[in-house]
Amino acid sequence: MSIPGQRLLQCGTLTLAVLASAALAGCAQSPVSPPAQHVPPIRHVFIIMLENKGYDTTFGATTQAPYLANTMVSEGALLRQYYGIGHFSLDNYIALIGGVPPTLATQQDCPHYDDFLQTGTAADGQPIGTGCIYPASVQTIANQLMAKGLTWKGYMEDMGNDPTRESARCGHGVIGAVDVTESATATDMYAAKHDPFVYFHAVVDSASCQSNVVPLTMLESDLGSSAQTPNYSLIVPNLCHDGHDRPCKNGDPGGLVSANEFLSTWVPRITSSPAFVNDGLLIVTFDEALSIDATACCGEPSGPNVQRPGVNGPGGGRIGAVLLSRFIAPGTVSDKAYNHYSLLRSVEDIFGLSHIGYAGQHGLAPFGGDVYTRSTP
Repeated sequence: MSIPGQRLLQCGTLTLAVLASAALAGCAQSPVSPPAQHVPPIRHVFIIMLENKGYDTTFGATTQAPYLANTMVSEGALLRQYYGIGHFSLDNYIALIGGVPPTLATQQDCPHYDDFLQTGTAADGQPIGTGCIYPASVQTIANQLMAKGLTWKGYMEDMGNDPTRESARCGHGVIGAVDVTESATATDMYAAKHDPFVYFHAVVDSASCQSNVVPLTMLESDLGSSAQTPNYSLIVPNLCHDGHDRPCKNGDPGGLVSANEFLSTWVPRITSSPAFVNDGLLIVTFDEALSIDATACCGEPSGPNVQRPGVNGPGGGRIGAVLLSRFIAPGTVSDKAYNHYSLLRSVEDIFGLSHIGYAGQHGLAPFGGDVYTRSTP
């Protein structure tokens, strides 16, 4: 675990191309990040986020998610050493799109929807302060994509089902008030704590939040053509279909059973779409393991606002991830260590973006030749 503001360096992860310069400059002090590894010509990225399951539960012999653990794994790549960055949910989602580490409030899923009160900036560029909704100066991958003329959307299941709780677009509570979406109802199982876009003023205060943070029901029509499909899609099931609740408020079983059903419905729609077939990458992972597992990887910094991202330890536990693409050979298995910051960095590399937050952490490895195992014309 690092001290606040410390920039960690893992010399063993440096590529051969930079080893010589690192040795000359002094590895512990070199500010040079490793160059992007092999990145195939992917132009459409889909991410599906599930909830609160450790690797052994999901991918073990008695899994209740056979579509994910067996069918999808056989068709793509299994990352066996993929980790969450903290506990509970929200800090992991925020890390995924902004590279920002936990605060005391985001560790608790921000039951009160409050602004982040920034009191300074750490040596590594991270904002120092308390609260939930980051100021407009803190950017996300959505802002990066728009600046480059690329497209993005967040598809949120059930958002707007009950307009007394949240709107159907850019759904969030009143700033400074209790978040009424913290728990599900029988008809609306959307949770703002699983929608990271509404925790950044850089998105919330922009017209793009209304146009781009939309109900999941819009995804099927958007998949109809490559031109209509966003370059970046974050797909978040409701509190039942993401595996969070068990049983669910509507009587469904929840847990991995309902998550598996969701995947078996939506994954074929995505993988048969023109955008995915042409140049797509689908990533399915979880936010965190159960809180008893606070393991971490990749020299994860704690950040300036908490002692331990995992509350009970250094990280969010081992969760695993599955990736599908025509650039991935079926049955690929990687034991290289990754986390949500790695995923953000990997997506930024795909689209030629700079690295924000801890996606720019020195020595952090993006997905490389261990994942992209098939060469295609």
